[in-house]
Amino acid sequence: MRFTVFFHRTTTTSPPSHRQHLRTLFDGNFTLVRDRGLDHAVEREKNLKPLLNLRNLIKQEPSKSLPVSIIKESIQLPFRPMDFIRKYPSVFEEFYSNGRFEAHVRLTPEAVELDDEEGFMCKSELFKKQVADRLLKLLMISKIHKIPLRVLEGLRWDLGLPMDYVKTMIPEFPDYFRVVGMGDNAVLELVCWCKEQAVSVLEKKLGNKGKDLAFPLQFSTGFEMDNKYEKWLRDWNKLPYVSPYENAGHLNASSDESDRWVVGVLHEIMHILVSKKTEKDNVLMLGEWLGLASRFKRAILQHPGIFYLSSKNRTYTVVLREGYKRGFLAEDNPAMEFRRKYIHLMNTVKEDSQKDKDKVVKDKTSTKESNVKGDEGKAGEEKRDENLVEEKEEGEETELSDAEDEDASESVVDDDNEESVRDTRRTSSNRRGRNFAERKLNTEKPSRNSRRERSSEKLPRKTWEKNPSQVSNSKNIQMRGEHNDVKSSPQRSRSSKNRERLFTTKNTVV
Repeated sequence: MRFTVFFHRTTTTSPPSHRQHLRTLFDGNFTLVRDRGLDHAVEREKNLKPLLNLRNLIKQEPSKSLPVSIIKESIQLPFRPMDFIRKYPSVFEEFYSNGRFEAHVRLTPEAVELDDEEGFMCKSELFKKQVADRLLKLLMISKIHKIPLRVLEGLRWDLGLPMDYVKTMIPEFPDYFRVVGMGDNAVLELVCWCKEQAVSVLEKKLGNKGKDLAFPLQFSTGFEMDNKYEKWLRDWNKLPYVSPYENAGHLNASSDESDRWVVGVLHEIMHILVSKKTEKDNVLMLGEWLGLASRFKRAILQHPGIFYLSSKNRTYTVVLREGYKRGFLAEDNPAMEFRRKYIHLMNTVKEDSQKDKDKVVKDKTSTKESNVKGDEGKAGEEKRDENLVEEKEEGEETELSDAEDEDASESVVDDDNEESVRDTRRTSSNRRGRNFAERKLNTEKPSRNSRRERSSEKLPRKTWEKNPSQVSNSKNIQMRGEHNDVKSSPQRSRSSKNRERLFTTKNTVV
């Protein structure tokens, strides 16, 4: 993702005579790009903070366990408590006590062992001294040398403070600070200024206090800026360095030197944090108490080579570029060492759960294979069924065609017989006299008798009682197609009866 940022700042007031390096004009633009290494550093700690909050809630219980139903009311998790617990089986263990149906949660032996090691580290004098120095530096940066406990509570995770630091750690350093007030009005107040701690990280590294100190600049791959911004940034980084522990009230708020001092304050605060990063809301909350909220916001946007703004984990996180190298912290500390151990434990999968996952995967694979085989078998059966259906349809079509041929031939024969009857009637009506008709019939008798003699072996006795023309018609029906079941066909029996009626009518007419 790329962003183009434009800045334009002008003023009509003339620079004061006692400041030689006052610059009041800035005009330039640059294109912001993502830094994968820093984004990965932010995303690596996803769900770590709610996980440790749930761990602390379980530790407060006398039984070192609690019902899952009360987790949602106590702390805020990114999703459902039961899903969150089952997502990290190496840290949390789900169980049912005394035959009850209500689910409970407790820490796994690995998580308990790691928590004991962390508790032993928090009780060490070295760790307490480091935490006290961080709080002391933060108090000396503040103008009135006071910070409310509610502001510190928002930064407790980033400062690496224990949960009960107000009761256990602060009383051990009465020469550094003390708690004043009660409740929401409680503040942490500086007791004594420590000159040794009032030295910035940049001054310690370069060892040239009071001289020109340049901030280390690191840009992401693909970062683009125009010549105006590059020239302004080069000149800005050459201005005199003002320590964040000094009072800069004499500087003009619109000058580049004042802007450089604000960048130095934010740079020192980010170095105090153990993770060298924090959410943007925490920066603005602390800046509001210091009276520098808007100037902190401008410093973050105007100096992408010093601060990086990440949008991972559904929030904006300000990262100090100098504190990281290739996506990992440049300087390690005990608090971050244990956080890395917890991250490793979070990403560790138990053998049982892994076996269950493998088993589920195998079951899914076997199910898919069986489904594929079943589909193939069904496809083969469907093909066979289709072939059988096609064969049956072809056979039925053949039978139907034969039957149609038979019916067509029968209809042709019937039509011929009807035409012969009509012709006979016309001939008989046109002839004059009965003798001529008898002579005509007598001339045809020999041929009919010869036919009757040739078919006497095949036709039954009943057919001899019919008329000669009817006998010839039944013979033609029997000879067509050479079927044995002609006599049993109901249609043919009807046709024979019809022919019998026709010939009877003919004899009557004659």
